[in-house]
Amino acid sequence: MIYKDFKDIKLSNLGFGTMRLPTKGKKGEETPIDEEETAKMVEYAIKNGVNYFDTAWGYHNGESEVVIGKVLNKYPRDSYYLATKFPGYDLSNIGKVEEIFEKQLEKTGMEYFDFYLFHNVYEKNVDPYLDEKYGILDYLLKQKENGRIKHLGFSVHGSYDVMKKFLDAYGKYMEFGQIQLNYLDYKFQDAKAKVDLLNEWNIPIWVMEPLRGGRLAKLADEQETKLKEARPEEEIPAWAFRFLQTIPGVTMILSGMSTMEQMQKNIKTFEEDKPLNEEEMKNILEIADEMLKGNVLPCTACRYCTAHCPKGLNIPELLSLYNEHTFTGGGFIAPMAISSLPDDKKPSACVGCKSCEAVCPQQLRISEAMKKFTEILN
Repeated sequence: MIYKDFKDIKLSNLGFGTMRLPTKGKKGEETPIDEEETAKMVEYAIKNGVNYFDTAWGYHNGESEVVIGKVLNKYPRDSYYLATKFPGYDLSNIGKVEEIFEKQLEKTGMEYFDFYLFHNVYEKNVDPYLDEKYGILDYLLKQKENGRIKHLGFSVHGSYDVMKKFLDAYGKYMEFGQIQLNYLDYKFQDAKAKVDLLNEWNIPIWVMEPLRGGRLAKLADEQETKLKEARPEEEIPAWAFRFLQTIPGVTMILSGMSTMEQMQKNIKTFEEDKPLNEEEMKNILEIADEMLKGNVLPCTACRYCTAHCPKGLNIPELLSLYNEHTFTGGGFIAPMAISSLPDDKKPSACVGCKSCEAVCPQQLRISEAMKKFTEILN
């Protein structure tokens, strides 16, 4: 197992994310966690060097914290590191930091958390997170002072600007930052800019969605052939991890493993640190471009359109969210961002006048995209 230095401890470069634990019953159904299989996976992980386990208040309808706590409590407390998060992504929780934190300790059966995060900083909750009247930071810093939180950080699904706003206010308190990072989102979601920002702050990078929800575990035949020619011994999913091993500042790579087979393959990958060379990096980013080509609107954010929109819509940003939502086939990122906008700035505010299209260098059918986006979101 590869280990990375963090403060005065060594963390396994691979972390066990518990958002997608094995469940009983049919795939896709709301079924209980398979505790027996989860226990086997945790045992295998620990025996093979994984020492970081990540859970959260809302995973598996609140049961992830319970099950992973129950399983981990069978092991010496100093043999693993447990992370969980304050669920401020749900605004109804914003004023309940003490209540929820105490409940999380109870649910997991822990006396302290090794790592604790502001969960999912995004457009709608960044201001409440920063609002002193809720006392979230003050409370968490107090728990850190009392030894009930060892390290404090945050995760973010919001835009670069949202992340920068959070760091400008709380960056001096943040010991790590967790972002969605993979070779598809490096440019698509501008994850590179978030990487650069965290490196500017000298904040170690935690990675979520390294395989883009499994999207990068299997590629088109010609793309897989191209990669196999470069590294015949490398599994296709491993390329996503090798990409991350190439990115400066990456310390923790979380994988939401739901089967023993996935875990065994991932652990094998993390036996060695094998970053990509310059040519391999070029090839993997070209594959990302190929995956997006024809599936997203090629907006260059020239902003000619915004000067001609009678409603003052931020069209490049809306098209970016449209691309994310349509390419992913749903998800929560775009709806979260759109929900933070006033009604007169949402895609539904488009009047279909096509003034934007008249000046678009890419000749994009923007009004059609806004209409489709509205229908999808509804």
